[in-house]
Amino acid sequence: MQLSHRLRALAALLAVVGGPLSVHAAQESAASISASSAPASILSSALSSVSASAVSSASVVPSSAPTSAPVSSSAAVSSSAPGPSSSAPVSLSSVLSSAPASLSSVISSAPASVSVSFSAASSASASASISSVASTPISASSAFISVSIPASNASISASTTAPPSVSVSASAAAAGSPSFNSGTGTETGPITVPLSEYTFSSFPVASSTPIPKVFVPVTPANPPPVSSDEIPDFAQAWADAYEKAEAFTLGLTVPEKVNVVTGVGWENGRCVGNIPAVGEWPGLCLEDSPLGVRDTDFNTAFPAGITAASTFNRSLIRTRGAFMGAEFKGKGVNLALGPMMNMGRVAQGGRNWEGFGADPFLSGAAAYETVLGLQSSGVQATAKHFINNEQEYKRTQESSNVDDRTEHEIYVAPFLQAVRAGVAAVMCSYNLVNDTYACENNRTLNQILKGELGFRGFVMSDWSAQHSTLSAVAGLDMSMPGDIDLGSHTSWWGPNLTAFVDNSTIPDSRLDDMVTRILASWYFLGQDAPDFPPVSFNAFNNNDPATNQHVDVQGDHWTVVREIGAAGTALLKNNGALPLNKPKNIAIIGSDAADASMGPNGFSDRGGDDGILAMGWGSGTANYPYLIAPVDAIQDRAVQDGTDVNWWFLDFNTAGAQTAAFGFEAAIVFANADSGEQYITVDGNAGDRNNLTLWHNADNLINAVAEVNNNTIVVVHSVGPCILEAWIENPNVTAVLWANIAGQEAGNSIVDVLYGDFNPSGRLPYTIAKSPSDYPAQPTGGGGPNDIISVPYTEGLFIDYRHFDAQNITPRFEFGFGLSYTTFAYSNLRTSTIAQQDHDSTQLEQAWAKGEATPNVEGASTAVWLHRPAFEVTFEVKNTGPVAGGEIPQLYLHSPDSSEPPSLLRGFADVLLSPGESQTVRITLSRYDLSVWDVDAQGWRKPSGAFQISVGASSRDFRLSGTLPV
Repeated sequence: MQLSHRLRALAALLAVVGGPLSVHAAQESAASISASSAPASILSSALSSVSASAVSSASVVPSSAPTSAPVSSSAAVSSSAPGPSSSAPVSLSSVLSSAPASLSSVISSAPASVSVSFSAASSASASASISSVASTPISASSAFISVSIPASNASISASTTAPPSVSVSASAAAAGSPSFNSGTGTETGPITVPLSEYTFSSFPVASSTPIPKVFVPVTPANPPPVSSDEIPDFAQAWADAYEKAEAFTLGLTVPEKVNVVTGVGWENGRCVGNIPAVGEWPGLCLEDSPLGVRDTDFNTAFPAGITAASTFNRSLIRTRGAFMGAEFKGKGVNLALGPMMNMGRVAQGGRNWEGFGADPFLSGAAAYETVLGLQSSGVQATAKHFINNEQEYKRTQESSNVDDRTEHEIYVAPFLQAVRAGVAAVMCSYNLVNDTYACENNRTLNQILKGELGFRGFVMSDWSAQHSTLSAVAGLDMSMPGDIDLGSHTSWWGPNLTAFVDNSTIPDSRLDDMVTRILASWYFLGQDAPDFPPVSFNAFNNNDPATNQHVDVQGDHWTVVREIGAAGTALLKNNGALPLNKPKNIAIIGSDAADASMGPNGFSDRGGDDGILAMGWGSGTANYPYLIAPVDAIQDRAVQDGTDVNWWFLDFNTAGAQTAAFGFEAAIVFANADSGEQYITVDGNAGDRNNLTLWHNADNLINAVAEVNNNTIVVVHSVGPCILEAWIENPNVTAVLWANIAGQEAGNSIVDVLYGDFNPSGRLPYTIAKSPSDYPAQPTGGGGPNDIISVPYTEGLFIDYRHFDAQNITPRFEFGFGLSYTTFAYSNLRTSTIAQQDHDSTQLEQAWAKGEATPNVEGASTAVWLHRPAFEVTFEVKNTGPVAGGEIPQLYLHSPDSSEPPSLLRGFADVLLSPGESQTVRITLSRYDLSVWDVDAQGWRKPSGAFQISVGASSRDFRLSGTLPV
């Protein structure tokens, strides 16, 4: 017997309320109610009638699967475990006072259970046509509430009562700490938020006192200079924004408040995400992407995050953010949906290119500068995807199982830096984290993000990543795009949230907090200014003259695109072939050098690989205003130099390529590797890459050309690391440039490097291995259509180069590697403690020095005393070569504990030097940089012993060493 969504939900509800009643009997009972006579109001009434007395015999939770998920007719309902007590309402903020506490920990023992099946939530899809902006949430008549029961072997407290923990190697649980699921295979089912009555009081605001020249009051429009010792103090700016937001919220009705937190639904507005106007407040426009304004025109297609990170240049990263922010604001966007800061844990990860690489320090520094840059231009930045969304396969049906120390030190780290930069919004991710969906995960959203980090902005869902109405009590503040499935015209919130507030399941104070956070972020960025631009584009119909004003926001932003493309290019091999010096003739080989046959935007969301690769595919893209191919840029240079140019773009016709390259002074072979988001499949790759080989027969093409030309230069445009063993040691391959994905000026950027107009200074933000099996983590596959798979992060802290170092595996090219056309010498290392004139945090600093963990209080992980510069390392760098060039000195910390990763990046700088010029480089370290996460104490602790440091040109090229005076 097939039941509708509503009746299925009611059947599950009746099964719970009725005690040990078979699911089949519950379905029969529900079947007596016709679909037409069971609107959402009946289900809301049914749920509101399930008072504490009803729940006391069994726990009811909203379904984590919004699509049809029939309950197994053979499942037996157990009534042996008592449910939550009606006399103990849950206070969300109170549980933060002791870290292990959570929503579930204050609820009595395990609820009744039943075996269920789960269906995948829809993911974002390509653009379609759009209707006008909606002014109301999803209609109540079409909304429904779905409920389910935790699976039989899942305990509510399994991952939410306390943080999971393992030892450093993540191979065994720490004594006295709760374990986490480190196994492979499939999960039994998600842990969900119990239906109960909750209380809420606002999160305490961490107190802070400005410190002259250290902790300086600023606004988002006026951040500290790049590389300054000053730490931005946004406390007063947030306080002013909250005062305005709270005053506005006081005048709203419950339905109006619900409108503020619920998107209008897919394709019901001009932006990819829309919040309707409420009273005099104009609502919000949310728009992708992390590399430019998506789904519009007359915008800039910036280099991807991975390319920006490869520059190791904070100034360029800040400028990129500021220019992008100006374009978002210029188009009338309130929230830019970026930056993306998930880690490159898996080399094949489809969206790695949107982020900043495989090291938490580098990713954190890039996130910090990008957020400051974006918000300096008046747009709200969105840190995403929180958290553990490191693969595309089954991203809505996988549980990333991560121990607590690894979570804090690796995956939370970039988000922590974004919060320090004053980020206005955080987007929770599609996946589950330790068996609980990320968008209703009390541990990650309430305890870590809003508690430990002191995050004052709001949390939005990724598109259709919400799984229940009660996600509100677990920390979600905004539902995007508002409907359960894209275009379903159903909503977990909207009228359902109103009902849950009216019947006191969700307290009005929590709804006020959600609204206040959203409005405060709007005020925080000064978007209440009367001259803030209106939305001037239509993300779903770019050719509609009524809704697209074709506003040009590009300015001279192409200049930084070209510079980052060059600065992010890493020279991996050079036997004297580069830079080119007016060659008499050159052959250009490979389709990656060419213009795309269907134009730069021929594939929707760049879901194809034809011609020069300058960004990956998916929602993290933007339309190109133009795209400079290498063949065009090289020909422009050839005109100046009097060089003859030949080319061959048929990658699989290697014989033709040999003919085209034979006899030429140099043959430049262009190759690429692409990836993207899982809703688009390209050449059999459904987001994640199927392997780490170069695309389009590149290995064979390179070897074929090198067979006939002893000066073969290889240029690679890639979304991530690739295996190069097939040709890298070929003596006729004389140079290799790793150009990442460089945006609209890609051809000009690579020509600047090829000809020496820009001396390459890019560094690898990940390790290039000799074999895929050398990496510590591989993509997790398997599982049936309705299965939730387990993705165990068993490598723990040993991500990327940390694993290679610990296991003594020789990579092909290590993290941080990159050559230059000149040479540099390092000397005169000195270390010292930075004197402090203030004594505001003396007791905390002294306790830290003794090895005591930081206090477990709101904002403890972002406290100024923990992050202010405490130690200074200086050294000299000299250009000992014949040409001007930039060097990227890197500082690595070596822990006194031999069981720790051997080396950790803890600082870097960019130094531009003329031949013979020297410069003193200064890198500072904070107490946070030296700390580890203490799982038992739930705080940051200094390990005992001496801290050794090394300074050099990569993670394996150390030139100087010393000891910190700790």
